[in-house]
Amino acid sequence: MEVCGDVFDVIIVGAGIMGSCAAYEAAKRGHKVLLLEQFDFLHHLGSSHGESRTIRATYPEDYYASMVLESYRLWEEAQSEIGYRVLTRTSHFDMGPAANKSLQCVIANCEPNSINARILDRSQLHDMFSGAIQLPEQWIGVVTDVGGVIKPTKAVAMFQALAIRRGAILRDHAEVKDIMRRDEAGGGIWVSTADGERFRGRKCVLTVGAWMKKLVQAVSGPVLPIQPLHTTICYWKIKKGYEDEFSPEAGFPTFASYGEPYIYGTPSMEFPGLIKIAMHGGPLCDPDRRDWESGSDVLVDSVVPWIEQVLRGRVEAAGGPVMTQACMYSMTPDGDFIIDFLGREFGKDVVVAGGFSGHGFKMGPVVGRILAEMAIDGEVAGFELKHFRLGRFEEDPKGNAKEFEDQVSSHHVNP
Repeated sequence: MEVCGDVFDVIIVGAGIMGSCAAYEAAKRGHKVLLLEQFDFLHHLGSSHGESRTIRATYPEDYYASMVLESYRLWEEAQSEIGYRVLTRTSHFDMGPAANKSLQCVIANCEPNSINARILDRSQLHDMFSGAIQLPEQWIGVVTDVGGVIKPTKAVAMFQALAIRRGAILRDHAEVKDIMRRDEAGGGIWVSTADGERFRGRKCVLTVGAWMKKLVQAVSGPVLPIQPLHTTICYWKIKKGYEDEFSPEAGFPTFASYGEPYIYGTPSMEFPGLIKIAMHGGPLCDPDRRDWESGSDVLVDSVVPWIEQVLRGRVEAAGGPVMTQACMYSMTPDGDFIIDFLGREFGKDVVVAGGFSGHGFKMGPVVGRILAEMAIDGEVAGFELKHFRLGRFEEDPKGNAKEFEDQVSSHHVNP
């Protein structure tokens, strides 16, 4: 099949969840699409692999809920098209000190976004989750029905398969080294890979995760404020006799615990008798020179007292996690995404999407739709993207102002 000599409507660089969803959405609209990946497809070197990701609609920021709700619908739509499931529905439970600013913003954002939420005190919580979760004094909880667990590697494979069905061409081991504007009539861009191949496209979308800062600096000059972090996912052993209580079938939720540290987790699904509980954050890293252990002790040690306090007597914490997995975040200073045209000499011919800051996977389908519309139409219908502008960091290096500095400051961990 001819590839190098073809002219593509959209060339997408980076085949994680965002790039794979964008390839599907662009191909679904009848456009000629090329998806390039520098490593193997479904590799474990970035941020779109592993056994689970949560989906939740509760956010301290008021601009994410509508994106999650639309993404939830698109997850279901894609599953119907492919014929198998990657998303298991659950409820979602947020908890933390009653006075925590982030948690209070979460509660305030539920009603305006038509999210059915119940605020629970300690006694009400006992009945809902069979006593598995125990709130400390002065804590409250919020349960909503928009939750779930996504199988990430399986989900990326699903969107790649759907893209292929719609006619997209996928190429792995194609590391992009340069992107240039074409001088010929009709414009567009050239995308060059490390092995010397060149691909012609009318538009280009960059979704390279933790490599975004390096690639954009190499092809265009500006340094994007995206910092890769190394994070550690932990699985802990459930004590004998309590295993069934932590399953989604028993109604156990995905959960997030606000405060210091910020803890999140999923029901027991991936490995029998184990539950995923991890700290949100990690030490700075270079995606090409990771030691795979940096900061893991801090990330693990911070979870132990939380387990002993909240899941008291039901999860074994003292001996540490039974299993750990490495992953990466691509953090922006404000924890918000970057979704914008690259501008400069590229104008609207190159779209960048990165800095998903450890919470973007759930929104892959809606981000993919947004990126396809930006590349094809030059604009997006239905979503306000002002919070994701590149230019916000020129106006203020910290990015978007937040009402809840206690949560924004908790991402970086010193090893």
